[in-house]
Amino acid sequence: MVKSLTGRNALVTGSTAGVGLAVARVLAEAGANIILNGPPEKAGANGRAEERRADLEQRFGVTVVYASANLSQRRDIERMMRTARSELGDVDILVNCAHAHHDAPVEAVPDDAWEATLAINCSAAFYTTKAALPGMRERDWGRIINIASAQGLAAVANQAAEVAAKHGLIGLTKAVGLETAEARNVTCNAICPGYVKTADMEREITEQAKEHGLTEEQVIRDVILANQPSRRFVGTDEIGAMVLYLCSDAARSVNGSALSLDGGWTAR
Repeated sequence: MVKSLTGRNALVTGSTAGVGLAVARVLAEAGANIILNGPPEKAGANGRAEERRADLEQRFGVTVVYASANLSQRRDIERMMRTARSELGDVDILVNCAHAHHDAPVEAVPDDAWEATLAINCSAAFYTTKAALPGMRERDWGRIINIASAQGLAAVANQAAEVAAKHGLIGLTKAVGLETAEARNVTCNAICPGYVKTADMEREITEQAKEHGLTEEQVIRDVILANQPSRRFVGTDEIGAMVLYLCSDAARSVNGSALSLDGGWTAR
């Protein structure tokens, strides 16, 4: 599928690091122009956003635009979508990858953390989809891919906000999949990874090791990956490869699906 997406425009939210950046790289390598996205407060930190943008553009020979947005705010999302359209044109591929979580028992979750987690993980995907879908229908080609989680399929204690948001994101995926079912080349799907080794995960491992007096290897094996039968992290390259498949013609009948990529977590 090398350069199979040449001429397509792809917006990937939460794409200045981690899973989102890996997805942006895969799509750029396949020829798609990219709209990178990150939060405003981090946009200029050490020039990271510009560095990522320039690297993708130079390495893959595509046009890359950076559009910051606070995805918990509808007006910011609308501005991001306008920037994408004015800089590149209509969005052909929308990957909702931005992520927020707050680990705590229900009674200890602050109200603002609950609201931000639902807004960034679920409501943002609704607003980006609402903006991008009409153009996809008109052109009879579009791919909406929501990066959900195994926690959208199976609950985990002390993570009520993320579990609720990811379940909602999968519900949104199914509804949009049904609404696009009669369109020949427009689909909406969710990818549900288990735990992924990102910089945030590495920090969590270190913190839990210190808090509980364990080695980092024990935290990984007995705490983080306890629900993941494979006992290994999902690779960002695996998620990128599934995104690329869902963008291909071979996946045009995959619609409204929640695809597990979790090392057997939800097979139990």
